[in-house]
Amino acid sequence: MSFPTVIEPADRLQSILVGAETAVEFLSGLSKLAAAAVSEAAGDEVECAVTVRVRRRPTTVAGSSKRAVELDEIEQDLGDGPCIAALRQMTPVVIDHVAADKRWPELDRSFADAGVHSSLGIPLEISGTARAALNFFASKPRAFTPDVYDKALGFAAAAHDTLRLSVRINTAENRAEDLEAAMQSRTAINLACGVIMAQNRCSQAEAMEILTKVSSNRNRKLRDVATELIEQLSGSTVQTHFDE
Repeated sequence: MSFPTVIEPADRLQSILVGAETAVEFLSGLSKLAAAAVSEAAGDEVECAVTVRVRRRPTTVAGSSKRAVELDEIEQDLGDGPCIAALRQMTPVVIDHVAADKRWPELDRSFADAGVHSSLGIPLEISGTARAALNFFASKPRAFTPDVYDKALGFAAAAHDTLRLSVRINTAENRAEDLEAAMQSRTAINLACGVIMAQNRCSQAEAMEILTKVSSNRNRKLRDVATELIEQLSGSTVQTHFDE
């Protein structure tokens, strides 16, 4: 007898990570998967948004729906709530019932007007300077019972390693792009200096001084002036040899 394959949350998250072209696309998939998992445990629809904080104030980056993003942005605009408190304290924070909560009266009123009566923020430490949080919203009061709460924490734990991997991949890609851009800029400047040296029979230092003066007079970046000079002479863009 064959049994259906059970796909664990971590496996699903890894599949989303592999298929996502950007970090935001991955986080959008993560929020949808989180909402589905917690909704199943709650027996009612629960929405989820993902908030990321890197050195500065928290920012909503994705959600299981447009409404989830809008709900999370309400909290970000007001500057405090269960998600932000969870990021600050690095511990889960819950609103059992907006009508009974005394900590964030303005947020509670906004949530109630939007049909949200309970909320849960769960923090995730990504790296030393970056943190994220899953922000859950439910239409029922006291939706986050111990079983639902444990389910949300379990999903967050499964998401933790995959989320850190996503950030590392994204950081590595950005560093590679920055390195390639820096190499291209340096190549253009070196080539332009070579042209100026040949035309003026001067030293490299003198050629650099001429190029810098042109850049200052035109109020343009040095690399842009160098690139324009090379492209005018060669009729093509500057190329670098950068192995991916």
